[in-house]
Amino acid sequence: MFLDEKSIEVRSGKGGDGICSFHREKFVPLGGPDGGDGGRGGHVILQVNEQYSTLLDMGNARVYKAQNGQPGGAKRCTGASADDLIVSVPRGTIVKDEEGRILADLTEDGQRWIAARGGKGGMGNQHFATPSNQAPRKCLPGEAGEKRVLYLELKLMADVGLVGFPNAGKSSLVNKISSGRPKVGDYPFTTLEPVLGIVQMHGHSFVVADIPGLLEGASEGKGLGHQFLKHIERTHTLLFVIDGFLDNAYEQFAVLKGELAAFHPKLAQKPYVIALNKSDLGIKAAIKQFKDNGEKVIVTSAFTGEGCTELQEALDAAVPHVQKKKVGWESKKLTEAKTMKAADKTKAKAARKATAAKPTAGKVAARSAPKKSASQKTATKK
Repeated sequence: MFLDEKSIEVRSGKGGDGICSFHREKFVPLGGPDGGDGGRGGHVILQVNEQYSTLLDMGNARVYKAQNGQPGGAKRCTGASADDLIVSVPRGTIVKDEEGRILADLTEDGQRWIAARGGKGGMGNQHFATPSNQAPRKCLPGEAGEKRVLYLELKLMADVGLVGFPNAGKSSLVNKISSGRPKVGDYPFTTLEPVLGIVQMHGHSFVVADIPGLLEGASEGKGLGHQFLKHIERTHTLLFVIDGFLDNAYEQFAVLKGELAAFHPKLAQKPYVIALNKSDLGIKAAIKQFKDNGEKVIVTSAFTGEGCTELQEALDAAVPHVQKKKVGWESKKLTEAKTMKAADKTKAKAARKATAAKPTAGKVAARSAPKKSASQKTATKK
């Protein structure tokens, strides 16, 4: 099951109360106020977890509540602050309020956003002592935590988005060129939810997203594909998969472009690659249609594997290198951190060697100095 929309309620913790207390100690009369402050309430924080693929991974919980801060203590002791509540969400989650305004867009692994801030701790009576009131009995309660309803919407993070009509062979093609394994069948709408696949090329990789097939009028709500068109908004490159065995292959391509433009004008402006699929059935007429209209196509067959390597190369060239990841999913920041750490280790090792070499040189010089004779030692003593 694929879940890409969910509403949750977040409640941060209340701040701890400040207390009213007076110093009590033998031989210290009139010790004065020493009531401590309350601790901070816990925040509710949304954090991106790379292991999550859909909002379903968050579980069935709808209410997320952080703990309250502890009250202050005597002897000016501050109460303990509550731990923050970390709520993991998949990468690509958009957070909206009840009015539909976007509050956060969580796109980086480990990225955090405070959904509800914990209340501040109240002040103890130690803060209210004045020259005219040296024994105040006033203290403040902790601030209440925040409570709000949030709407989470997931837009998949992929570099290439597949677009095509049902039964064009999109899922079969994804099986051939990537690690994705979408369901394949000989009937329309075999793919009912988006599937991600990883394509590895030349020591790096990029992600392709297979979404359910579109129908003419999808931008107006027809079929299943319109529910998932939002998932290709973040993609850099579009891959149009066209059934080349059909007589109106080019018309299908034109209809798909029109549906994307109707859904969002920016979708039609994205760079794209056209895969004319099912070449094993004979598609010379379709190739001529695209050639006459000035469109470059890559002839492929998900059945025989023809053109799949060429298609991978074309997609690799279309996706910017900034978006590609090294095989093993090492991010750029992690690689830089490892490089800096290795350089620091090398410098430290060189410094230790230099430090160790100094006394050694002194010892060598002392050993190489000529020994004094007995008569020289006597003369030195005199």
